[in-house]
Amino acid sequence: MRSTVEALEGNRVKVSVDIEADEFEEKLDEAFRKLARQVRLPGFRPGKAPRRVLEARLGPQAARGEALSDAVPEYYAQAVVDHDVDVIAPPEIDITSGAEDGPVSFDAVVEVRPLITITGYDQLKAEVPSPDPTDEEISEQIDQLRKQFGDLAPAARPAIDGDNVTMDIYGSYNGEEVEGLTVDDYAYEVGQGAVVPEIDEELRGAKAGDILEFNAKHPDPDEDGLLRFRILVKEVQETILPDFDDEFAQEASEFDTAEELRADVTENIARHKRVNALNSLGRQVGEQLAELVTDDIPDALVDAEVAHRLRTLEMRLGSQGIEIEGYLEAIGQTAEELAEGLREPALQEAKTDLALRAVAAAESIEAADEDVDFELAALAAQVGQTVGELKSSLFADDESRLKGVRLDAQMRKTREWVLEQVEITDLDGNTVERSSLNPDDESDLPPNTIESQTT
Repeated sequence: MRSTVEALEGNRVKVSVDIEADEFEEKLDEAFRKLARQVRLPGFRPGKAPRRVLEARLGPQAARGEALSDAVPEYYAQAVVDHDVDVIAPPEIDITSGAEDGPVSFDAVVEVRPLITITGYDQLKAEVPSPDPTDEEISEQIDQLRKQFGDLAPAARPAIDGDNVTMDIYGSYNGEEVEGLTVDDYAYEVGQGAVVPEIDEELRGAKAGDILEFNAKHPDPDEDGLLRFRILVKEVQETILPDFDDEFAQEASEFDTAEELRADVTENIARHKRVNALNSLGRQVGEQLAELVTDDIPDALVDAEVAHRLRTLEMRLGSQGIEIEGYLEAIGQTAEELAEGLREPALQEAKTDLALRAVAAAESIEAADEDVDFELAALAAQVGQTVGELKSSLFADDESRLKGVRLDAQMRKTREWVLEQVEITDLDGNTVERSSLNPDDESDLPPNTIESQTT
């Protein structure tokens, strides 16, 4: 097989392929074997009729169309790999010779990913939540833990947020009792915002024996009337928190001292805040990179991204036992409306991807073998295989797949390079070092830390 590639206008190329007659004979043999399994001839079992008999009975052209149908896509795919053509749409194939006999030649005109240039990618700015835990956040987390081991005791004061109130509650609407809003001895934590907000407003400052009567907006926006409540406050209890000491640490955790427990709480908060800040950074940088792209984006790229998002959604729903039809019914959309709603984020993602490729080209960012090995190791861990097993099962006979892994590694390096150039500040304007956002555990790091927007 010989092949050439010629650039055309409009992000298209023409892939021309020539196959010698002797080489194409192998494809003809395969086509005749397939035909033998489909055609019954007297004296031969299915699949056992030799080619010469089939040719004599059916004609020499009987299998050529089948051979061309099967072989041309294979030859085209090989030419694309050989010339590293970055196709983004199905090809338009024209068999120029060999449709009847002899050597086979064909042209394939196909749309390719555009090569763009951008500027300003090394001058981006982002504002993220501070990754550092505050004393207030640490104390709040510790108090939440202490609360789990607290004891309730009668409060010698009016109720405040966090108190536990026991009450008889009667709710009505248009003079009729509302099922679910009429309960005796109902235990309620003030400030939790359940049912309607007016309940918390009335309970703040209440004490045992108080009778509260008030109206409240109906939580259903389709209902215009007001709910009527009558509440008898029977008891107000406060939570007595245990001391935060070594004894508490041993009871509430695997740690021996309060100092160790506090350090663990602090690190957990810090880890969560680092991931949140890194996600925020990635979203902002992705959006800014997309804004740097002024070229027209091919519809094929957007269509491919929409299809990818739909497949991802179906897989996520399937893992929860939900069919896509049921999901569409629940959200009140058709499949077409759902796809249309994904086009704008898909367009932004396509722009971000082109921008990253432009940065990689401008800065000569390449994936080294160790970068590819890192990607392979992560992929192998996902499927429960060793890197060697993965290479044998997925990449041994498909060079394009390994090129895809190398591209993933290159894009990962490019994303990280871009993030290192960003001027990062927290919400108070303080400088945030990029290194301070790195999780201690690589598994906490999002696989793609630059994205156009959440979906």
